[in-house]
Amino acid sequence: MTPWLSIIGVGADGIGALPAPARILIDNAEIVIGGARHLAMLPDGHPAERQGWASPISETVTAMRKLEGRHVVVLATGDPMSYGIGVTLGRAFGPNAMTVLPAPGAFSLAAARLCWALHETDCLTLHGRPLAALNLFVRPGARLLILSEDGSTPAQIAATLRDRGYGASVMTVLENIGADDESARSATADDWNEAPTADLNTVAVACIGSDRALAYSRIAGLPDEAFTHDGQLTKRVVRAATLSALAPQPGEFLWDVGAGCGSVAIEWMRAGGWAVAIERSPERCTLIARNAAMLGAPMLDIVTGAAPDALADLPPPDAVFIGGGVSARPLAEACWAALPKRGRLVANAVTLEGESVLLSLHEKRGGALTRIAVSEATPIGGLRGWQPMRPVTQFSAVKP
Repeated sequence: MTPWLSIIGVGADGIGALPAPARILIDNAEIVIGGARHLAMLPDGHPAERQGWASPISETVTAMRKLEGRHVVVLATGDPMSYGIGVTLGRAFGPNAMTVLPAPGAFSLAAARLCWALHETDCLTLHGRPLAALNLFVRPGARLLILSEDGSTPAQIAATLRDRGYGASVMTVLENIGADDESARSATADDWNEAPTADLNTVAVACIGSDRALAYSRIAGLPDEAFTHDGQLTKRVVRAATLSALAPQPGEFLWDVGAGCGSVAIEWMRAGGWAVAIERSPERCTLIARNAAMLGAPMLDIVTGAAPDALADLPPPDAVFIGGGVSARPLAEACWAALPKRGRLVANAVTLEGESVLLSLHEKRGGALTRIAVSEATPIGGLRGWQPMRPVTQFSAVKP
């Protein structure tokens, strides 16, 4: 297939600063698609048809399928493959249909201005995403580069840092980076001026935590006190064993069935995956949403409903955890049937009825059956002794 779709990254210095191959593609375009700022960069006499982005963007992507065979140019900001439209179009049309010519992106330009090693810096976007996504990345010593939603984002970032005990962190906001009117200003989050900045800005944060700073590892087994719950919580040691058995990989999708306060789904997402938490209690769904935001997983999908009926319209999972309701025998079989080859099922039980279901699963599906028994040291008068926690039986299996 001859590429018919060109995606051209444009810096703040405009089309005139592009290299010759990019300018030739723009000059010969029949249709140019982009945001208002990019379309305004075209010369007045350019003969191409100009199209803006629809809302949602998927409508424009669908309409573009009818343009195959014509010379179509999409104008994007910086590197289109870094949180840009190039990723969406690449998934829709594939590499054989596309030519991508990136310009230096905001992350590269910001790292160059600050002399930061890009591979040692966490790069994220808050453009079109919840501010709470920032919470996953804030930790002592971290360096962050953040694409802003608009001019109010830096002040919101400063407030988040203060709330989490990182008010001493140094923020640098680079406005209109790469343009003639580029500017930068720095201050600590504690001292940040609340005045809005230019809408086109990138925020650099050198994280410095106080004694009260929140700092959680991404390794499985967050402290129980990291979660708000009503008692329905997979405890830390059991949760760590559960996530180890689930074996999360970046980009994989988990069903957390009978999610309680959402701890397993949230830790799965902190490891780089995607998840849906299915919980029949609306009150617990509220707790799940609160925990997900606080712990940097605000994109967690939450379904209020009872399984297995609530599973009917969900995307297929790569792994399933059954934390509640396993004693209902049809549930485990429904989850197993939904898994693809090499999908993983992990289920925990604390009741005899639940254990009976797991025993049947083990006999029918193979896998491993494990008893997890944990004791904690607690006071006994002026001394200490071991207080056993309720034992947990865990079934885990990989679908052949």
